Amino acid sequence: MLESIVDYVTAHGIADLSLRPLADAVDSSPRVLLYYFSSKDELIAEVLYRARARQRDLFATSLPRNPASFAQTIRAAWAIMSTPQHEPVFRLFFEVYGLALQDRKRFPGFLRAAVDDWLAYLEAPALRDGYTPGDARALATVTLAGFRGFLLDLCATRDRKRLARAVELWILALDAIPSPKELRHVHDD
Repeated sequence: MLESIVDYVTAHGIADLSLRPLADAVDSSPRVLLYYFSSKDELIAEVLYRARARQRDLFATSLPRNPASFAQTIRAAWAIMSTPQHEPVFRLFFEVYGLALQDRKRFPGFLRAAVDDWLAYLEAPALRDGYTPGDARALATVTLAGFRGFLLDLCATRDRKRLARAVELWILALDAIPSPKELRHVHDD
């Protein structure tokens, strides 16, 4: 049932989310939904958690296993995230993100998890490559901020051609980031 709920909420967003149409769409009842989720906001939080898990599962099976470069991984991730089929997930994410920024109590922990979960995921490869924890976190932050900015723009404009070129320029900038060895020399100076 949760997968059907995720599909429904992703497709319709939360602005006009009502339990009755949702329950009808997933062959349930509002009472059953409230049994499993104590509130509509808890249901939305669970939907977002599951949508994030879906993304990670997709990355685990679709990203290159032994990429030749960081750029190859970034290109592959962008190719996955920028497809029209994934746009509803990102629209939902940005919708909830905006609501959580306005009222942090409505989705407790969402903003922190939306940043920290992805930073941990993104910094792991940098740590394996030999970056210090601080530099790995900074590199993950640059990567996360870039993806989110490009995805927000894509949701707003759907200008895939312009964004594809912008992502390529961003990747070139990312490739210019010094290696762990080069950064050690910078830190030592």
